[in-house]
Amino acid sequence: MNITKEKIGEFLVLTLYGRVDTNNFNELEQAIGQVFEADEKKIVLNCSGLNYISSSGLRIFLTALKKVNAMHGTLHLCSMQPVIKEIFDISGFSTIFQIFDTQKEALE
Repeated sequence: MNITKEKIGEFLVLTLYGRVDTNNFNELEQAIGQVFEADEKKIVLNCSGLNYISSSGLRIFLTALKKVNAMHGTLHLCSMQPVIKEIFDISGFSTIFQIFDTQKEALE
């Protein structure tokens, strides 16, 4: 898994590449933890390069949403591959996250 960070306007965009599973979910957990430590409250998780997510990865997304809500911030997800979007739909996560088709839409 690789994660890039980029500040665009008021948002910090984390672009995820590869897999988030039981072997490496802690990398995503640490990256998101650093975002919160930096007091970033407007976050976009760009999932364009994400090709697999396990229940461990879904838990990280849910924990991030809870933290950002407690900070009265914003967490947008965008650019999901169809297989990832299907996992979010099946798990019911599509109803609790703000998911956008493109990064541009997520930033507006």
